[in-house]
Amino acid sequence: MDNVIHYLYDPLCGWCYGATRAVSELVETPGVSIEFLPTGLFSGEGARPMNDEFAAYAWSNDQRIEHLTGQPFSEAYRQQVLGNHQHGFDSGPATLALTAVALTAPARELDALKAIQRARYVDGDDVTSLPTLVDLLKTLGLVAAAALLERADVELLDAAHARADRAQAWMHELGARGVPTFIAQSGSKRRLLDSSAVYASPHALMSQIQTS
Repeated sequence: MDNVIHYLYDPLCGWCYGATRAVSELVETPGVSIEFLPTGLFSGEGARPMNDEFAAYAWSNDQRIEHLTGQPFSEAYRQQVLGNHQHGFDSGPATLALTAVALTAPARELDALKAIQRARYVDGDDVTSLPTLVDLLKTLGLVAAAALLERADVELLDAAHARADRAQAWMHELGARGVPTFIAQSGSKRRLLDSSAVYASPHALMSQIQTS
């Protein structure tokens, strides 16, 4: 039986971006099945305006993540994303884009997540913009997802809320305090894994998965 891992994340979470390389390797591991669940932690009430204080705090964290994981945070990101106070810190649009992918091409959700992260942290693009995200999905060949995001209808909004509600309910149930969060499931039993292990190696995470 496959080991089922529920990966709870937010597309605007720098630590989730730092974990992406390990998650990519985990996806390729035989006997492991991963469900991606965006939590919506930085959307709705969790969204906030961008200002100098928050930008400095984010950049300081980003430098720690880059040092630990090797994931790049570019000067374009610093200037065009953190330095642009016209755009808020709101993962709602990116979460909708990823939900559109989950509904139309679920096997491509990680591809879409990585593309959104690269667009933000490397290219300095505004991934809080729906038109930007629609174009990104089209570039990935995710035409059905792009069309669904462009409509942003009740079906898509309800699906995004349902995913976030389930993810946050599990976080509350298991005492998880933030993202990334990894939950291993066997039957109806779920347990929280040590998320810091992904920054060392995917094999460290696997050792937790295989421990009863």
